[in-house]
Amino acid sequence: MPSSSVNLISKSTVIPHKKSSIKSLKLSVSDLPMLSCQYIQKGVLLSQPSVTSETLVTLLKNSLSKTLTYFPALAGRLITDENGHVHILCNDAGVEFVHACASGISINGILTPFIDIHPCFKEFFAFDKTLSYAGHYKPIAAVQVTELNDGVFIGCTVNHAVVDGTSFWNFFNTFAEFTKGAKVISNSPEFRRDSVFNSPVPLPLPENGPAATFSGDEPLREKIFHFSREAILKMKFRANMLFKKPELNSDLNGSELFGKQSNDSWITVNGKITSVLESLLQANGAVKPTDQISSFQSLSAQLWRAVTRARKLPDTKTTTFRMAVNCRHRLEPKVDPLYFGNLIQSIPTVALTGDLLSNDLGWSADLLHQNVVAHDNATVRRCVGDWEKNPRLFPLGNFDGAMITMGSSPRFPMYNNDFGWGKPLAVRSGKANKFDGKISAFPGREGDGSVDLEVVLAPETMAGLENDAEFMQYVS
Repeated sequence: MPSSSVNLISKSTVIPHKKSSIKSLKLSVSDLPMLSCQYIQKGVLLSQPSVTSETLVTLLKNSLSKTLTYFPALAGRLITDENGHVHILCNDAGVEFVHACASGISINGILTPFIDIHPCFKEFFAFDKTLSYAGHYKPIAAVQVTELNDGVFIGCTVNHAVVDGTSFWNFFNTFAEFTKGAKVISNSPEFRRDSVFNSPVPLPLPENGPAATFSGDEPLREKIFHFSREAILKMKFRANMLFKKPELNSDLNGSELFGKQSNDSWITVNGKITSVLESLLQANGAVKPTDQISSFQSLSAQLWRAVTRARKLPDTKTTTFRMAVNCRHRLEPKVDPLYFGNLIQSIPTVALTGDLLSNDLGWSADLLHQNVVAHDNATVRRCVGDWEKNPRLFPLGNFDGAMITMGSSPRFPMYNNDFGWGKPLAVRSGKANKFDGKISAFPGREGDGSVDLEVVLAPETMAGLENDAEFMQYVS
């Protein structure tokens, strides 16, 4: 799609409503590796507001100004001091605000199910291909409002060395609240820098900043795969039961539990599908609740297997599934859930292709589960210590053709963004940080435990995934 389908109307700078009381914030061990990553780009598609274009833009600018009062880091700039430490200078320099129009684009035209993500979404964000290090001389954040024929898209682009997904969505949700008319903030961010992540060790950087660790030029396809709550619970049940009690395999394969008729009974039993699942797991002695492979781990394992199969890798090839974990609740003492910044670490899980595909879903799901469970306070601190011994940037990309990187999270409140005229119709991302094997997990719009996976793959791999019967049986 030609870029001319989105027309720029205006660019301006929005500054905080009140001056920042915070002078500067030092980047942490979790922030610094992101300097070579591109800015985060996420946004929401909304129905048409019942106000004029001029009124809409004024409303959004005013609410953004109020929001920045509580998130002063986003209105600042990065600086590197004489000792090589990078800080956010909270100088109220402001964020970029872009007003654009795409009158030839309609909601139904870009939300057609079962086809690739419409390319127009890539045009709805500012700062394409901008690395986070550029925050030294560019705004740390930008908001673009694009008016469609029958709706509006609000896209937010934020420096990844300044925020992780938790901080990003807290900002975005607050922005929506103030636009809707809130007088006070619901979830105030916490800016204290007193955890083990606040390290005295600097990250050596090239004079002109780092380069991206992936090319971003290879041909790719992007598609949303939707998984209902029922489908995910089936994967969870299979992962737990067949791995913990493999002797049940033949019984379950022939059971109505995995048949079409069972869907209705699951939905109607006491009105609580989850309670039925848990009772089945415990009644069969499969696994204690605290030891269960989670729904998301089961879904991730199913994806890992299917993508690996579609890549047609040799049995002796090592494949890696990488996911980010939130360390706020893993540290002792715990860090405030609304800590502002990055407080994540990456967990790689590896397996031989032959082992991954010859074993059942539970085998790979348990690999992921055990890795997540093991990432406790001691592991978090050990990872910080390892980085301090060898400070380095985060190696984002698919370097050996056998990697998958899971980003974002279905736990993020992406649909808690009523700007005053209704719940978002969809959540979408821009061009940033995309390569073969990059997956982003979103909550389903239903809000009942369903999940959307934004899958980015090489065209031939995507074709293989679409024809993978084991995977596609769960897609709706």
